[in-house]
Amino acid sequence: MNENKNISCLIIDDETIAQEIIASHLSKIPNIEKTESCSSAIEGFNYLRNNNVDLVFLDINMPEVSGISFAKSISKDIKIIFTTAYRDYAVEGFELQAVDYLLKPISFERLLKAVNNYFDIYGEIASNSTKTSSINEFMFVRSDRRMIKVNFESIIFIESYSDYIKIHLDNETIVTRETISAVEAKLPNSKFIRIHRSFIISLTNISSFTNEEITINKKSLPISRSYKKDVLKLLEQFQ
Repeated sequence: MNENKNISCLIIDDETIAQEIIASHLSKIPNIEKTESCSSAIEGFNYLRNNNVDLVFLDINMPEVSGISFAKSISKDIKIIFTTAYRDYAVEGFELQAVDYLLKPISFERLLKAVNNYFDIYGEIASNSTKTSSINEFMFVRSDRRMIKVNFESIIFIESYSDYIKIHLDNETIVTRETISAVEAKLPNSKFIRIHRSFIISLTNISSFTNEEITINKKSLPISRSYKKDVLKLLEQFQ
């Protein structure tokens, strides 16, 4: 394995002991450059917004957002090794072109085989995968049975309604059945910021703001308490 380039790994599992076991196994394998852990898919989305990751060890049965939903939402350049205590998800996991599917408890030998599978297939291109995806200026979303191209510069703000979202553009609104967290993971964090569990806004389209709300395209949107610190800290940079 020494001829392969180093890779960055992310572990997403709601069980701390499972995180620790996988991290311990990975620490014994050459060419693993960095390993980080998250306790939920939401944490995983947030981590991917700010960090380059080549390979994700992903639990399937997690609260709020399942591993399957997470895998469908992230860039296809980021490869997945599913980790789970249930055999029932194996077919769906491989339909998502996962590198491997590991059943818990995971032995070092079995995890090493999965990592070797990754290097055999993707070793030469893995280190460049996230750099390639980061230059995208658009994304595709499903609406009315079609995949619609959405240019990032056209987005004014994004609004969540339970199991679907509205993407407000310059001259139209696109409705898609995606979670706001899944869409957030596709957006460049240099151009967008989440201000509320229901709102993501374009930084370039802000008209004004207070400590409680932001005005964008003549519409006032609330800044929630959980996002306020990060939002105001970012906006202070432009003052």
